Amino acid sequence: MSGSTPFYQKHHRHYDRGYRSKELESAVSQYQSSSSSSYAARRSSSRASASAALSASSGHVIALHERTTPVPCSYTRLSSSYSDLEESRLSPMPKRAKPTYLAMDKENQIIGYVVPIFRGSHEYASGFSDTEEARVKESAGYMARRNLFTSGLEMERTEQTSRKVSMRESAERISLSKRIYENEEHHKRMNKDSLMHAPEFVIKPRSHTVWEKQCVRLHCTVSGWPDPRVVWYKNNVTIDPMAHPGKYKLESSYNVHSLEISRCDFDDTAQYRVSAMNSKGELSSFASIVVKRFKGEVEEALPMPRPRSTDNEDGLISEYGITFDTHIVDGFGVSFGREGETMSLGATVIISPNLARYQPEVQWYRDDVLLQPSKWCHMHWSGDKAMLTLTHLNKEDEGLYTLRITTKSKYETYSAYVFVRDADAEVEGAPGAPLDVKCQDANKDYVIVTWKQPAVDGGSSILGYFVDRCEVGTTHWSQCNDTPIKFARFPVTGLVEGRSYTFRVRAVNKSGMSRPSRVSEVVAAMDPADRARMRGTSAPWTGQIIVTEEEPAEGVVPGRPKELEVTEATKNYVVLSWKPPGERGHEGIMYYVEKCVSGTDSWQRVNTEIPVKSPRFALFDLAEGKAYSFRVRCCNSAGVGEPSEATEATTVGDKLDIPSAPGRVVPTRNTDTSVVVSWEASRDAKELVGYYIEASIVGSNKFEPCNNKPVKGTRFICHGLVTGESYVFRVKALNAAGLSECSQQSEAIEVKAAIGGGIPHASPTPPYGISVLECVRDSMVLAWKQPTFIGGADITGYFVDYREVINGVPGTWHEANVKAVSDRAYRVSDLKENRKYQFQVRAANMAGVGIPSLPSGTFVCEEWTIAVPGPPHDLQVTEVRANTLVLLYKPPVYQGRDPVNGFYIDIKEADAEEEAWRGVNEKAVLTNYMKIKSLKEGETYVFRVRAQNKAGVGKASEPTEPVLAKTKPGTTEIVVDVDDDGVISMNFACSNLTPDSKFVWSKNYEEITDDTRISVATSGEKSKATFNMPAEDDIGIYSCAVTHTDGACSSYTLSAEELKKLLELSHDHKFPIIPLKTELAVELQEKGRIRFWLQAEKISANGKIEYVFNDNSLSQGEKYKMNFNKDTGVIEMIMESLLPEDEGTFTFQLQDGKATNQSSLVLIGDVFKGLQKESAFMRKEWHRKQGPHFVEYLSYEVTPECCVILKCKVGNIKKETVALWYKDGREVKGDEKLTFTEGVLKLEIAQISKKDAGVYEIVLKDDRGQDTSTLNLTEQGFRDLMNEVFSNIANSSTALKIQSTDEGIRLYSFVSYYNEALQVTWHHKDAAIAFTDRIKSGVVGEQLWLQITEPTEKDKGKYAIEFHDGKGGLKRTVELSGQAFDDAYAEFQRLKAAAIAERNRARVAGGLPDVVTIQELKALNLTCNISGEPLPEVVWLKNEREIVSDGHYVMKFEAGKYASFTITTVNTTDSGKYSILVKNKYGTESADFTVSVFSPDSKK
Repeated sequence: MSGSTPFYQKHHRHYDRGYRSKELESAVSQYQSSSSSSYAARRSSSRASASAALSASSGHVIALHERTTPVPCSYTRLSSSYSDLEESRLSPMPKRAKPTYLAMDKENQIIGYVVPIFRGSHEYASGFSDTEEARVKESAGYMARRNLFTSGLEMERTEQTSRKVSMRESAERISLSKRIYENEEHHKRMNKDSLMHAPEFVIKPRSHTVWEKQCVRLHCTVSGWPDPRVVWYKNNVTIDPMAHPGKYKLESSYNVHSLEISRCDFDDTAQYRVSAMNSKGELSSFASIVVKRFKGEVEEALPMPRPRSTDNEDGLISEYGITFDTHIVDGFGVSFGREGETMSLGATVIISPNLARYQPEVQWYRDDVLLQPSKWCHMHWSGDKAMLTLTHLNKEDEGLYTLRITTKSKYETYSAYVFVRDADAEVEGAPGAPLDVKCQDANKDYVIVTWKQPAVDGGSSILGYFVDRCEVGTTHWSQCNDTPIKFARFPVTGLVEGRSYTFRVRAVNKSGMSRPSRVSEVVAAMDPADRARMRGTSAPWTGQIIVTEEEPAEGVVPGRPKELEVTEATKNYVVLSWKPPGERGHEGIMYYVEKCVSGTDSWQRVNTEIPVKSPRFALFDLAEGKAYSFRVRCCNSAGVGEPSEATEATTVGDKLDIPSAPGRVVPTRNTDTSVVVSWEASRDAKELVGYYIEASIVGSNKFEPCNNKPVKGTRFICHGLVTGESYVFRVKALNAAGLSECSQQSEAIEVKAAIGGGIPHASPTPPYGISVLECVRDSMVLAWKQPTFIGGADITGYFVDYREVINGVPGTWHEANVKAVSDRAYRVSDLKENRKYQFQVRAANMAGVGIPSLPSGTFVCEEWTIAVPGPPHDLQVTEVRANTLVLLYKPPVYQGRDPVNGFYIDIKEADAEEEAWRGVNEKAVLTNYMKIKSLKEGETYVFRVRAQNKAGVGKASEPTEPVLAKTKPGTTEIVVDVDDDGVISMNFACSNLTPDSKFVWSKNYEEITDDTRISVATSGEKSKATFNMPAEDDIGIYSCAVTHTDGACSSYTLSAEELKKLLELSHDHKFPIIPLKTELAVELQEKGRIRFWLQAEKISANGKIEYVFNDNSLSQGEKYKMNFNKDTGVIEMIMESLLPEDEGTFTFQLQDGKATNQSSLVLIGDVFKGLQKESAFMRKEWHRKQGPHFVEYLSYEVTPECCVILKCKVGNIKKETVALWYKDGREVKGDEKLTFTEGVLKLEIAQISKKDAGVYEIVLKDDRGQDTSTLNLTEQGFRDLMNEVFSNIANSSTALKIQSTDEGIRLYSFVSYYNEALQVTWHHKDAAIAFTDRIKSGVVGEQLWLQITEPTEKDKGKYAIEFHDGKGGLKRTVELSGQAFDDAYAEFQRLKAAAIAERNRARVAGGLPDVVTIQELKALNLTCNISGEPLPEVVWLKNEREIVSDGHYVMKFEAGKYASFTITTVNTTDSGKYSILVKNKYGTESADFTVSVFSPDSKK
């Protein structure tokens, strides 16, 4: 033990470093009163045991109950080393007894923990000495002992001194701790409530990793008041030291608790939990122990390997190389016993060679189940005889017993049947005892007890069963059910967790009670997870150690239970099952179960007083026939959690039906005292337990049971019959619901040996067509065809024989299979490679095994290596019609190099040559069936199938038998029906049934064995397959075949589209509704009336309507006016007005026979308020319209010409009605005449501008009243109006066009009307244009233009004009680039040049008259302005001839501007046409004038 303070004392709450100075005198006085006697006794005892053992100082202890500070590590090392030194050098005495480290008081009560004082430690002793002198003496003594080996007297004196000091200090501590303890107890008694608190772990257990066969101890310190009760768990299973003597050791003292595990093995690797609980609560802490195993270590439990040599000391001989021959002689035969008797079965076993000390493995089996020694059966092996003793026979002991002797070479078996009959009933006529009582689904407080019904009912039907229980350790049996139950299964509740029970069952009929059954195995009421951990084995060591420590979650309200379901429902009880929630912490949880009658919302707690601990619960006292829903809540100390999801409605009643009576019973002779009885299994039997067979001598009418334990097969050998008597047999099936009706009696059969006495023609004819499907080095897969005649019953299987052919000589036949195979293919194993074999096949049915087939051809056993697949097999033709049939086949056994990925079907006429084979499908099919179409009626065909993989197409299968394409008379097809309840079913009828015929339903040509999706019911000549819950999983091909007929079968393809139609039809049938043309709607009528109405598409005169408001029926009255027009189907309800209390849901409920429908309208919140407001408004409007009124209030309209028209529509006016227009309170003139036909008043604003903004009002009045309409065209109203005007302007704009000028390029668009307030923006390349002297914009009339002066390359791009209308605006764009720019630019250059030429060409500006009339002899002077650059050349012409300046004509050109023409003296010859011609390089221009000269004389 370490010299440091134990870990569990480091944080003790009473520790005080200064306590030694307090009340020291009291402690010393108490010590002195008892120290002398106790010390003397201890000293004498110590000296007697080891007077000189100076180092073995474990007898000197110091109570450290109050100590919290650990002794320094240096002291620990020093004391340890010194102790070893002293023991090895100085101590000639034997070692002292193992010390105890517990401090005891006078009553031997533990008062503290102690640690030894190592007397040789100077550091330790000095810590407890009172005076310097003592310390010096101790130091000196230590040095003397160590270096000089002083005398024993000196050593004894030193020891005495040290002992006195230590004992005195120990006494002080003991006294003080006792006083503190008494003071604590006093305060606790004075005020318990203030000190009571839940458990708390001061020190938690730590996880450990240890090697195998080591010991480990877990410690913890727990505080709490009252003192907590501490329990240790391994993997949540309580640790019981009494159940594992020497394995576990539990200790508890002063709130320190420990668990010690001795010699750990690998199974001790687990999570350990320590739980502390008192009245204030419970707390747990966790620690893990990992046990490591040395690599290569062999378990002791495993047998040691046998030595290989024969010359060893023990004389053991190795088994290798020795062949043992085992023979079982003097065996036991068929035995008969009675309940309560003792029976022994034995056999002599001869093993050769007989080796000394060699023990074979001896095993006993009952019905192929290995038996273990128990109180019911004892086993004994004497070396040459095996014995099995059944100490107390019960019907459970009935069965086939097998003795198996196993050596290393082989094994031998011997079997015989044991029959156990019922004991005599205690009451005459009482039934036999039930049997096979078992406990299932055991949990903390719940278990399900099951049993099997007895074969003997005592002459009257069994009324039910009583279940009894007995707690292990007692002999008191208590009855679990008050009334007998007929179901052979019963949930027992109210068990106490942690206790073990056994159960038994008694049957009762009207005569009395049966004997009790054999008691069940012991079952413990505990969590299944705990039970599994107790039974389970630890996982092998993986080399990884994971140590975890998990803290419990405190104050966690558990979550919802999961996966709640009804696992069992009978008319007596319903069993619920669920899984615990994930959110629950480590605290235990319990459950409350609630039920609710279907159709209501009232939940009622079932277990109101005590919550259940198990996630299972049985509910009794439910009303049979009623439907219930269930839910579960979790609870713990933190509270009750939320409920689970409720189950579907479950109707109380027996869900498991009693099985139907078995089919035909066929007896077959066996021996002179036994008969083989075969029968057909019960059809559609659920949870079948087995069968009882009864026999009766012909004419006696008294049936006796042949077996008292149900058999599961359909064949049984009935022993104990009287030779020569004739018997008839019948069979009953049973399940938990009860026993079926008896089958029909078999034919009478005389009991005698079967040699030569078989039933003629009962067994099948031989199979034929044996072929090889696959061949490997040591096995071959064979296939064959079904016999042409199956005999008196269905074929139950096939037996294959093989023989080797050597040099053409066949050998002996050998059996390939012991048990019959049901498929027509079988792998024969253990063949030899490259050897030749022949095969034969025999078919078997209930009557026996038929004669073998002819030997097959000779096949060589060599491995196939071809890449393509082998041939498909087992081809069957079904659904033969005049033009179609279905071919079924199985894939090849030999796949080839790659998996099979498709099949090809070949066809030919039966009498055609081999070359006539042709393919049916061009593309490979993936299914194992195919419907072949386009057959010729009356033609006979044969078919074959080939499989393909990636490597190619393989060998073809054997062809089918010839098939005649003809629809047989009486052929029927599957009819799909949807009944009135919406149930979808497929129906097939067959009129040519035989007694053995059965309807077999298949999906995708695989027999339907699972009834979860489809339920099959057969009655007489009809069979119905009903879809339980039709869904996409049901899509496929469904077929129904009738056995023992001439191929009666049919199929139906359920596609997705067909399923959708059927589901719609099913819904319509299941929930017939009255079709509605319109759903319930609401509308407002005149005077604000509210009309609720709907229209039914079809409803009879007997239809009924119920008007509902907020779940309350409404009736005809002042407030509600109802009307139902049965001719039109219109249903209406009218209300004068809506009040606040009318807010809610209105519903019309329709019923017409079975059909129903309803329609609802919710009027709440804003919808209701809006309707109420609109109704009030309409009522007000109605009153307003009694006089002149506005039908349409004042509004405006913008014409395409951007003219604004204010208009309103009026009604109910007359001649005297006056309309007055106002703007901002001032009257304006509008239409002066009002007519009844027009009814529209208008005010036109031609060109609107800001001055037209204002509030416009029109008043309509006459002697009946007046009405007013106002239109606000200020601020936002005016802006909206202008935006509409702008929008019209924008919409009227033309596309943006390009025009070249002599200054540059102009872009322009025309609008129908331009308003100064219109805002436009020009864009270039999607960016607004910043205007300059070179780029300008403007408006000319209705043209908006952009002028680009002297355009350059930078001016290329996309241009747009954007019209702003306050909304999205409108853009007109044009692309000024590419050819468009080049053309525009070229035109600009041309115009520019033309402008320059036009500007600089020679011109005659004016001044010349057209005609000049002048008198002869006068002087004529004409002047004109000339312009042009360069200076033009001036020429004067007369009559198209140039005039030269002379004395008569004077022509001048002055200052480059003025040209003058003078005729000095005019004469008549000067008359004529004159012209001035000016020209320069830019052009020529002329001006003409005429001169007319007259003489005065002529004028006169």
